[in-house]
Amino acid sequence: MDKNQGYSILKAVMLENGRGFALGHHPTAPSPYVTWACYDDKDGQRQYEWGHYGNNLAAMEKDFSARVQDYQRLYHVEIVQTEAPGLYKYYSTQRPVDIGTFPKPSHNAPDEIVNYDQRIPVEGGAFPAWGHLTYTRPLTEKQAADYELRPAPGNPDRPRPIAQQMREAGTLAKEKALDKVLESPSPRRGRDREER
Repeated sequence: MDKNQGYSILKAVMLENGRGFALGHHPTAPSPYVTWACYDDKDGQRQYEWGHYGNNLAAMEKDFSARVQDYQRLYHVEIVQTEAPGLYKYYSTQRPVDIGTFPKPSHNAPDEIVNYDQRIPVEGGAFPAWGHLTYTRPLTEKQAADYELRPAPGNPDRPRPIAQQMREAGTLAKEKALDKVLESPSPRRGRDREER
């Protein structure tokens, strides 16, 4: 993960207009937590500005969420990428992970490289793999394909399975129906008023 002014970036959210926000930690700083506004410059380097500093992680996580939500509300932009150490996982399905067997994009070196003792079934037996790597930011489809890496189904940039989408849609429909029932006036209450 990136560092800025000695603070390790714990997580970052990037929005569709190229702006974003980051949460950082520096264990020996007078204020060990910070949230920054951020953006990537023309050279792909992350730039940080407008820091809010604090001593309490929970309070600063709330500040981070509030800054993202306020910005989204003001500028009507969606989140396009969430970054955190080890957030994007890729399986090496054809060979153990070794020199020259994985991509090293600038500003996105692997956070973790794990080789298994042998090729084993992963993701509940969905497919076999020799090992995995984790990255802070997602790889492009070409980068993964060039090294025969398979993204983990749970990566934030992966489409959710249809069954999960259907369950979420069903739950949302039930909640909306319940809201309508609770909002509509009771016919009995209306009659009571007319009778009086």
